[in-house]
Parts: sequence; structure tokens; C-alpha cells
Amino acid sequence: MNKLQRERKDDETVLLINQLKYGVWLLGVTAWLFAIVERIIAVAACTYFSKEIFQTLIICLFLITWLYLQPETNQAPVSLRSSHIISQEYILPYPYLCQIYHLLNLKHLETIHNFSLNNLKINSITQVQTTSQGGIIKFQTSLDSPINALRMWRSKSVEVDLILHNPYTVELSIPVYNQKRMVVLFNVLPLTKNEHYFFIDIYGDLQWWIKPLMKVLLHFAAAITLFEDLPYLRALSERNIENLFHSHKSSSHETMYLYNRYIELCNT
Repeated sequence: MNKLQRERKDDETVLLINQLKYGVWLLGVTAWLFAIVERIIAVAACTYFSKEIFQTLIICLFLITWLYLQPETNQAPVSLRSSHIISQEYILPYPYLCQIYHLLNLKHLETIHNFSLNNLKINSITQVQTTSQGGIIKFQTSLDSPINALRMWRSKSVEVDLILHNPYTVELSIPVYNQKRMVVLFNVLPLTKNEHYFFIDIYGDLQWWIKPLMKVLLHFAAAITLFEDLPYLRALSERNIENLFHSHKSSSHETMYLYNRYIELCNT
């Protein structure tokens, strides 16, 4: 078993444990609610104060306590949790390598997401860096359209970071306004040969008053970009996607730096 397979097995185990904890917690909530309803019915049948009222209050106290024991499903550090804006997760009927290839192909921001990003252009690659489990690529982007909605909260031209943290986690870090940034974390977890979990988490050190509006906008934007992804992921799944990763042939174009780095990790 190679390193990638071991990491995949560990991730699947952690996910299973977290789902089990959450399932037990939901079962407990259901049980306490059922007990409260049963006690309320018993109280309604009484014509005078009885032990049923006291029992109902005790059960309500237990329910409140149980709600506070909800297991933590977001494993991000506390500093990130405080700036968390939205979270989405999907089960997609395509091999996980299709998703990885899409995330690491920088030019897809211009092509696949041409509509949602309204003609965003990649002008140049400004820096590349190799890390122990991945790499970093910095690139300059511009917004050609004067009516681009992104112009409301970012400059026309900014430097964006795309980071491969490990074989299953990709980060997109975007400057917004007043030296603040928005971070999009993509996590891919294989389920079967032709199915994978896809997690999207967005963080930002925004002012409190803008977060409610941004939650609505970002949920909508994330759903739109995923909708744009689906035809391309379907087309990739119909090809022999593994050849793109396990062969030693790769694109020499600088926008494919992280893809080439992923191939190195796969072949070590």
C-alpha cells in the first residue's frame, strides 16, 4: 500500500467515525424529543399538578444538554472556524481523479467557469513553489468585463494563490478589500472507483455585517460553479483518466505546474 492509499484509508476511517458520532447524536435528539412529546401528552391528561410536569422539565434540561454535545464536524483550526462562511458537500458519480485534474488545471478558471467568473483572465504566473506534500502557484488575474459582479469587492487585477496542500486538498486564496482575503478549501474524498465526496468550505476575515449577505451569495456562486463542472467531469470520466496521472507524460505549460507536482507525488 503506497502513501496515497494509506492517506485515503485514514481519511475514510475519520469520515466514518465522524458520521457515526453524528448519527448517534441525532438518534439521541430524536429520543429526547419523543420523550418530551410523550410527557406533554401525559401532562395534558392531568387535571392537577403532578410528577409529569417535573419529569417534563427534567427531560427538557437533558435535551438542552444533549444539543450542546453536538460533535464537531468541522475539523479546521479555531482561527479558521471563526472566519468560516459557508460549507457545501456533494457525492458526485465520477472518479475523484476527474475532480483533482479539474482543480489543478488553472486555465479552467477561464474556460469551464467563463460564465460564473464573467470572463476572468489569467495574465501571468508570478511564482511557483514546491512543498513536501504539494505546491503553490501564484498568478495574476484581471476582470475584463466592467459589469463583473466581482468588481464590487475586489480590484480589477489581483494576485491569487492556488495551493495543493496534499493529494486530496486544494486551496484557492483570493484577496478582496482592505487587505482581507477569502479562502476556498476544496476537499476530495474517494468513495468508490467511480464516486467521490466533494467538500467546499469558504472562509473570510470579513466584517460581521457583510457575512449574512455573503453567505447567500457564496452559496449561490458555489452551486453555479459546481453546475458548470458537471459536463466537464462527465466528459473526463468517459476517458481513461488514470492515464493522465499515472503516465509520466505531462503538460509543460506553467499553468499546469500543480498538476505536474501531483503526478510526481503519485509516482513516488
